Amino acid sequence: MEKKLHEGHRQRVKTRYLTEGMDTFEDHQVLEMLLFFCIPMKDTNELAHKMIKEYGSLAGLFEADPKDICKRCGVSENTAILVSLIPSLARRYFKRKWGDKPVLNSSSKAGEYAVSLFAGRTYEAFFVICLDAQNRVNYAALVHEGTINEAPVYPRLIVEAALRHQANSVILAHNHPGGTLQPSNADLEVTKRIAKALEAISINIVDHIVVAGDKYVSFAEKGLINT
Repeated sequence: MEKKLHEGHRQRVKTRYLTEGMDTFEDHQVLEMLLFFCIPMKDTNELAHKMIKEYGSLAGLFEADPKDICKRCGVSENTAILVSLIPSLARRYFKRKWGDKPVLNSSSKAGEYAVSLFAGRTYEAFFVICLDAQNRVNYAALVHEGTINEAPVYPRLIVEAALRHQANSVILAHNHPGGTLQPSNADLEVTKRIAKALEAISINIVDHIVVAGDKYVSFAEKGLINT
């Protein structure tokens, strides 16, 4: 009887997804349905609540280390791997959606592209987006992971990346995992140092994007950079 009840519930959840999409789902319902595909013949609703509570949010769970998920939630390795795949899959999806050489000819496009680079990243990272003469992306190079106030290393790494990927110009992008979009003094200073280093090889910085979650700030739009 219990088995049939669970089977009926799973089918109702799947049917709801197929007819309505996922926008109306609560976070625990999203996870509950995801768990259908790695935990057969079992009610996953209670487990979904428990896992989200353990990490404080669905995003916190998705961004956790698989081994930590196994230990703290008492689930199998397969379950932990499936859950932790979501951020990496999201980045791969966005990358493929943008295509091989997207054109970033406005601050809004640059901001949206930068947001996709940081999807699911819980740590600070710094990218240099290398553009050709038509503002198409040659390559988005991850040049550093760590705090931006370790600034002396940036100019050399970014010059190397810009030359390696034949950049005509570049867009800088980094994230603030803490959630603030306000550029720090360190952000401004490192931008100036990078601009000076790139000027020596005739490459301009057209923008610097700061990302926090799904939002961004453009230095160019704020008048904080000479384009």
